[in-house]
Amino acid sequence: MLLRHTPTEITERTALTINPAKTCQPIGAMYAALGIHGCLPHSHGSQGCCAYHRSALTRHYKEPVSASTSSFTEGASVFGGQANMLQAINNIFTVYNPVVIAIHTTCLSETIGDDLPQIKKKAAAEGKVPEGRYLISASTPSYAGSHVTGFSNMVKAMAGMAEPTGKKNGKVNIIPGWVEPADMEEIKRITQMIGVKTILFPDTSGVLNGPLSGEYKMFPDGGTTVAELQSTGDSKGTLALGEWCSADAARELDKKHKVPCRVLDMPFGLMATDRFIDALRTIAGVSIPDEIVNERGQLVDMISDMHQYLYGKKVALVGDPDQLIAMTEFLVSMDMKPIHIVTGTPGKKFEKRIKEITKDMGCEVNVKAQGDMFLLHQWIKNEPVDLIIGNTYCKYIARDEDIPYVRWGFPILDRQGHQYFPTVGYKGGLRLLEKILGVLLDRKDRDDSESKFELVL
Repeated sequence: MLLRHTPTEITERTALTINPAKTCQPIGAMYAALGIHGCLPHSHGSQGCCAYHRSALTRHYKEPVSASTSSFTEGASVFGGQANMLQAINNIFTVYNPVVIAIHTTCLSETIGDDLPQIKKKAAAEGKVPEGRYLISASTPSYAGSHVTGFSNMVKAMAGMAEPTGKKNGKVNIIPGWVEPADMEEIKRITQMIGVKTILFPDTSGVLNGPLSGEYKMFPDGGTTVAELQSTGDSKGTLALGEWCSADAARELDKKHKVPCRVLDMPFGLMATDRFIDALRTIAGVSIPDEIVNERGQLVDMISDMHQYLYGKKVALVGDPDQLIAMTEFLVSMDMKPIHIVTGTPGKKFEKRIKEITKDMGCEVNVKAQGDMFLLHQWIKNEPVDLIIGNTYCKYIARDEDIPYVRWGFPILDRQGHQYFPTVGYKGGLRLLEKILGVLLDRKDRDDSESKFELVL
């Protein structure tokens, strides 16, 4: 193949995607729904779609993912899926009794035009939704956007559950975006240390990183409760971490219930975490605790101590927009050079933001929204890098080009630990930096060994 043997002039592809740097909307919607306590995600489509989405999440989080499906057949494709949905709702509440059914659509149900709000109203009118139980829904066609879009749409549906009482609860809503369960735990730890009362939604901690207790729970103890979601309309403000994953839900609460919102970058690395901590400090009206100051100092110390191994290293990145923006800023702050950056999620604002972050690096930066892994490989062929950071599928490029590689993002299918060890906040920054330095120093050791061998010969 041309790609494997010679660097090539890259021409713009408009009608073909090769190895996409994304997956489909329902996976994001399903992951977000798992962050509600007692929630069963429901795939309104065929059994095969639901099976794939469950499998993708199970392989990444190494935990069983429960979900239901409307089980479309040829008849539903012709006459619509309303009958399937109504029967499914009745069966689910009768057999499994979840607190919430979170319905998301698939390509098939979107193409035939099923009207989810109308079906939900009909289910309620026919008495298929027991008292104290809830239905929420999000439109998530796989032929538009990406898994990030699906996550955002479902979180916006959660915001629609707000039922303000008119009396402020003194809490701050935090929408963490698509991060690991361990990251959500870390965000809660930080807010507790500062003394800010929060409602975090969604919250998959304790759901997809729970302990092995010997007892199976279809609905684990973790997750944001319905009462908390309803109370979000009484909060004094919302912090949305990430424009692509979290901003729509925050703006929905602002629009409908006058809960003011602020959109921040995900707190990966030093400066993005600084802004998050400062926002919490301002909201709480308190000083930053010494424990957090010390954690920041530890991260700065490691950056300072190991700067010689980071300086000028060229990096290729692939992942989701919100994560990549914060990661790019972190790398630039350490004098590294992220020169190839690809996301599969559409959005020209992403390219503009990356250009702003990297404008003073002194070198050209390739950035593409709605790009793919093939394009990233072409860029690396034309201008090699010292490090690749991305999901599991980057391993093939790293292997072909013999480049150090750090697994980060979604999905990670062939390694453990991401669901247990955070990468947000200062503590998470230390972990990210440790992983980066680990592979770079391994390469240095190998190169030094090979150089000594050559001298002996």
